[in-house]
Amino acid sequence: MRKLLALSAAVGVWAGFTCLAAEGTSSKNELHFEWGNGKLVILCDGQAVGEFIYRDEKIPRPFFANLRAPGGIQVTRNYPPRPGKDDVDHATLHPGVWLAFGEVNGQDSWRNRAAIRHERFTAEPAVREGRLRFATESRMLTTEGQPLCTLHSQFTFSVRPAGYLLIWDAVFHADQREIVFGDQEEMGFGVRVATPITERNGGLILSSGGDKTARHTWGKAYQWCDYSGVIGGQRVGITLMSDPSNFRPSWFHNRDYGLMVANSFGRKSMKQGEESRVVVQKGDKLRLCFGVLLHAGPADQELDLAAAYRDFVKQLPPR
Repeated sequence: MRKLLALSAAVGVWAGFTCLAAEGTSSKNELHFEWGNGKLVILCDGQAVGEFIYRDEKIPRPFFANLRAPGGIQVTRNYPPRPGKDDVDHATLHPGVWLAFGEVNGQDSWRNRAAIRHERFTAEPAVREGRLRFATESRMLTTEGQPLCTLHSQFTFSVRPAGYLLIWDAVFHADQREIVFGDQEEMGFGVRVATPITERNGGLILSSGGDKTARHTWGKAYQWCDYSGVIGGQRVGITLMSDPSNFRPSWFHNRDYGLMVANSFGRKSMKQGEESRVVVQKGDKLRLCFGVLLHAGPADQELDLAAAYRDFVKQLPPR
């Protein structure tokens, strides 16, 4: 069964930036969704924006793949990567946009050794108040398939003045036992950008602190980091944003081959102090919330990312 819903959202100009329609088309900025096999396809004006994949043969955790900026240019790496067109390293570890952890009670969902198994949609996709929203329940498992804890996620996708905004609001419920988030680089909210915009291919990493490049942003805490490059005269990119209400700021694990991760756990691994050990007692919960902005605009015009971050904060769900 396929469902199709639509919404309209006004799109404005931000520091000379306008959300762009594909060449030769008119844009009403209408978001739609369709059900696929194990995935939810998000569209704008009939054009695919990306996919929420909740069941996959190779990746045992939910993720977003093949995300595109306004105008249709893809800003995350192809999933699966295309030999000869993409770098094919970490093909099932870096599928697009994901939330995973290399160390929770000794279990590793980042490297797909332990699953984060989708159980059900707790709120079916629907368009209300100008936003596409849905919610899911997932079960974090041990390598042996035993329950570790429950993850409830709320997703919001909207058209904003600076581009498409995705918010992933995650709550980890320690309903089975005490859970302990360890200290690794490979922890948290990650994105793998499209191959043409990686730093190795001329792309640019810029942080809220004004630092640039993977080398100079790695291991530092920021409100946001942006990864962008120029394709066909357009500067296209993806901004990873951390909710200021998260339990601590995120250190960024950025790489020149296209990886960008907001990591609130790897204090020692990110060379920022003593080893981190975040304990959630049985019966308690831990909440993490992040945003992803997909943007595109003329290469000679600057997007006001600080203003885009302030807009993200205004869109956050209440705590």
